[in-house]
Amino acid sequence: MSGWQLPRSVLVRLPLRLKRAVLFFEAHGRPPGRTTFTDKVNWRVVNDRRPLIGQLGDKLAMKAYAAATCPAVRVPTVLWSGTDLAAFCRADLPEHWVLKPNHGSGRVHVGTGRPDAAELRRITAGWLDEPLYRKQGEWVYTQARRMLIAEEFLGSGDPPPDYKFLVFSGRVELVHVDTGRWGEHRRRLYTRDWTPVDVTEAVAPGPVTPPPASLPRMLDIAETLGAAFDFIRVDLYEVDGEVWFSELTPYPGAGLAGFDPALDRRLGALWQLPPRSAVRARRQLVP
Repeated sequence: MSGWQLPRSVLVRLPLRLKRAVLFFEAHGRPPGRTTFTDKVNWRVVNDRRPLIGQLGDKLAMKAYAAATCPAVRVPTVLWSGTDLAAFCRADLPEHWVLKPNHGSGRVHVGTGRPDAAELRRITAGWLDEPLYRKQGEWVYTQARRMLIAEEFLGSGDPPPDYKFLVFSGRVELVHVDTGRWGEHRRRLYTRDWTPVDVTEAVAPGPVTPPPASLPRMLDIAETLGAAFDFIRVDLYEVDGEVWFSELTPYPGAGLAGFDPALDRRLGALWQLPPRSAVRARRQLVP
């Protein structure tokens, strides 16, 4: 961390490349390059405009991609989508459901029973207008439809662990297991053969646990979903022996989250960036 920050009112007005250079320096205390993993996330944010990448800011498009690419993975059912919360409150909903923005990240509301429109308006205030591109330059969110989606809640009780598979050129190289995301958040890293990886991170380490029973299937699914990408993080759940799709993440931590330096270098060496000539497509992806 550099400890230095440009005023946000100035930052949001900067051209993308300069904005990202400032954000990267603020986060990591150095200018961005093309060597480490976080360098390459930043490079993708600034340069990669392929439709393959652009669809990944839109949760509905991601679900469609997962269902078409890998029928072996279960995709949570979309119960409703739109912008009118009053209409959502009239929808036929199960006892438990999850509401999130289609075009954003990190916003989740778990609901039960018939929703209250006034309460939901309070909870979701700003969700439809969240300026992720303006603040951090994350291009994929400019390609997404601005709406809310409700989907089925998986499991019962506490949310299941998040299994996040880092896939480089079609091969899983690292697995993050995140628990307590809405409470005491912890994370444990493993290699693909479930050897624990000790790193220094902002998130407290979770306990070392046995591999999930469906790990071989999860690896196959992650590599199938990631086969078309030079790098992608494939997020999955395991619930009652079934493997469920969560999302595909093109910009882990927006390239700005704290990262163990040795791991940053090791993963950077695994990521072969595409040539600039291959990443210039700019057409709108979703209506």
